[in-house]
Amino acid sequence: MHPFSRKLLVIVGAAAAALIVTAGGSAAVTAAPQNTSLPSVSGAARDGSTLDASKGGWSNSPTSYAYQWQRCDTSGGSCKPIASATGTRYTVTSADVGQTLKIGVTATNASGSGTATSRATDSVKATGSAPANTKPPSIAGTFKEGNTLTVAPGAWSGSPTPTITYQWQRCDATGGACVDLAGASSATNAAVTADVGNTLRVKVTATNTHGATPATTPETPLISPAKTGGGNAISITQVSLPNRLVIDNQQYSSNPLHTRNAFVVRFHVSDTRGFSIQGAMVYALGLPYSWTGNAPEATTDSTGWASISMRPSALMPLTKSGALVIFVRARKPGDNLLAGVSTRRLVQVRIKS
Repeated sequence: MHPFSRKLLVIVGAAAAALIVTAGGSAAVTAAPQNTSLPSVSGAARDGSTLDASKGGWSNSPTSYAYQWQRCDTSGGSCKPIASATGTRYTVTSADVGQTLKIGVTATNASGSGTATSRATDSVKATGSAPANTKPPSIAGTFKEGNTLTVAPGAWSGSPTPTITYQWQRCDATGGACVDLAGASSATNAAVTADVGNTLRVKVTATNTHGATPATTPETPLISPAKTGGGNAISITQVSLPNRLVIDNQQYSSNPLHTRNAFVVRFHVSDTRGFSIQGAMVYALGLPYSWTGNAPEATTDSTGWASISMRPSALMPLTKSGALVIFVRARKPGDNLLAGVSTRRLVQVRIKS
C-alpha cells in the first residue's frame, strides 16, 4: 500500500453493510441497530400498579424506538400484544392477573430496524378485594299506592371502590314469588296499583374489578291502596297490631223501614291501612235489644263485605218516625272479643210510619 495513502477499507463479515472510515476523519453507519443488552421491565407485577420499560442497549446509533407490551402465559410463552399499550409505561389491569408481561422494543435507524424483547415479569398478582356488604340496604317512604319509595344502598367495603346498581322487585304478600320490575333500576320507585296488596324489595349489587356482590333489602310492608277499600281484599290473617279493623260502610235493603219484615244490612270492613278485609267476623245487634231478633255472625267476602239478615220484632214501633240503632262489631277469629284488632260502631236505620 502506498505510504501516502491514508484510506483504510474494513469489511465486516460477508454482509453488505460496512463502516467506511476516510482520511481526515468522519464515519458513516450503514448497518441496522443491533441489541447489545435486553430491554427490561421495572415495577411490581400487581393489579393496578405501573410498570416502566427500559429500552436496553443498542449498537449502530438508533434514531428512534418503538414499544409494544405483551401479555404471556405463566411460563412467559404464548405472548400476544396488548392493544394500545405502546408507551414506556403500562398500568397493570385485572386482565393481566395470573399472566406474565413483557416489553418488546424496536430500534430504528436509516439502515433498518432491530427488535428485542425483555424477559417475562413474575406472574401478575391481584390487589384489592371484591365488594362486601357491611350494612344492609333498606327502603324508606310511605308504603302506599302513588307514593315514591327510596332505597338506601347500605355500606360496602372493597377495593377499588365498588359501583352500585339497583333492581326493584315485586313479591307476594308473604315476601315470596319475587319478580324483577322492568325499568325499575334507580334509587327511587313509585308504588303503583299492581303493587297494592303485595310487598316490594330491592336487589342492590356492588361491583368492582374483583367481582359483583348482591344484597337484598327486607320486604316492605304491604303496599296499601290510595283510597280506603281500593284494590283486592287481603286476608284477616294479615292484620295485626298496631293495625286495626274499621267498619267503614254499610248498606240497607230497606231504608227507611216501613214494616217489620226482615231486612238485610251489609257492612264493609277495612283496616287502618285502607285494605278491604276478607275473613273478618261481623256481628250486629239491634237496639233496644227487644226490637230485633239475634242474628249470627257473618264473614266478610273477597270484597270485604258481610251481609246480615235482621228481623224486627213486634215491639219495634211503626206508629211514629224514629230509628233502629244497630251495634256492629268486626273481629279477627281467635282474638279476644274485647282486644286485638277488633272494632265497634253504632249505625242506624230510619223507621218511618
